[in-house]
Parts: sequence; structure tokens; C-alpha cells
Amino acid sequence: MFGYEVLQAYNELEMLVYNYIMDHKEEVKYMTIRELSNAVHVSTSTIIRFCKKTGCDGYSEFRVQFKLFLKDEHENNKKMLKDNVGDEIMYFLHNVASTEYEESIVKVTEMIQKARQLIFIGIGTSGILGKYGARYFSNIGKFSQYIEDPYFPIGNDIEGTAVIALPESGETQQTLRLAERFKRHNCKIFSITNGSSCTLAKMSDYNLVYFVPKHMVQDEYNITTQVPVIYLLETIGRRLS
Repeated sequence: MFGYEVLQAYNELEMLVYNYIMDHKEEVKYMTIRELSNAVHVSTSTIIRFCKKTGCDGYSEFRVQFKLFLKDEHENNKKMLKDNVGDEIMYFLHNVASTEYEESIVKVTEMIQKARQLIFIGIGTSGILGKYGARYFSNIGKFSQYIEDPYFPIGNDIEGTAVIALPESGETQQTLRLAERFKRHNCKIFSITNGSSCTLAKMSDYNLVYFVPKHMVQDEYNITTQVPVIYLLETIGRRLS
């Protein structure tokens, strides 16, 4: 309801209305336009303009849509509380216990052992995991670094480098761009993704998949568990050490 483009369209007075509404969600559901106008200290015409920029014909429609928005938000929060992350992790651990998965881990470990250095790449959450991975592998004696900047210059002296990418979706454009540039320099690409049909998995020399349910908040924020990624990095790291 309050997407980026909508928020950008608000002027200074309309942002006052928005901020008041978000700070007084339950009260606003039952307020008249005059009451809201007095509370925010703006004119009713400002309220109407705010409603229209939000995609509603007027204040009456806005109140209806806002109640639906709050209901959806409440349901999302309830779902988050009910979801059992433990079940997802147990399912993953059951899968990695297979002989086929073990063989894949052995191949990846051998590849990383032969690499002269490791470079972790990623944006957002995968970038944070990359920082952790770089420090973890450096702790065990494998020189590692991470790159979050998709425009970071890549030199020619990177022979023998293994690149590790950790995006959940495997479709992040910035990460794909970086991986492709490293691949052009004959670097080995190893990825850990939540699915084997994504672009990154297909272009990688080695790929490990963890297959857990994807969870989004308000269709925007990804809260899919990343425990499998940490597990796989530490499993490979301990074998190297």
C-alpha cells in the first residue's frame, strides 16, 4: 500500500499524515477525516490529496484499504510466529546426510583446497554471509576476502582464485554480473543456493543446494533461514583445517 513510488510522491505535509498514521494505526482506523486533520494539524484537502496519492478515491476508501493492509500485516506476523524453523533445518540435515550430497561436498572441498585464494561475493544478506565466510576461512589459514561492490574492478592477477557466491535466490543481478566477470578471468565459481534451477547454479562450476521454504515479509523482505549456508561453509572449512 505504501510502496517506494507512493512515498516518493508525498510532499512534506503528506509525509506528516503518513508518519502520524503509521504511529497511530489502531486509532486511525476509527477516525473521521476531520479528526485526523486536527490531529496532524493539516487541512482536510491535504488528507484527500494524501489518499489519492495512496491510490484511493477518498478518505472513506482509504480507511477500508488501510484496515485490509493492517489485517494482512497482522496475518504475516502471525505466520512468522507459527513457522517452525527447526523443522526446515532438520529437513535440510536429512538431505545432506545422503551419499550423493556428501560426494558433492568432497568435490567442493578439494576445489577450495587447491585454490590460491578465495573471494566471497554477494549483496545484502549474502554479502554479510560472505564477510563471515571470508573471516572463517582466513581463520583456518586460507587467504580469503569478500566483495560487496558489484562495480569493484577485477584485475588480471587472479589466477587460481575460487569465487564463492551465497545468494538465496541465485538471481541477484549484481552477483550474477560479478560472477560472470570472474568467470571470464578463468576463476572457479562455487555457489550455495536455495534451488538448482537458478541462473547462478547453472553458471557455477560447483553448486550446493539446500532446498528450504522461502519466506517473505510483505512481499519485500526475505527472511528465509540461512542456517544451511553457515552449516555448509563451516563443514567445508573444518575439513580443510
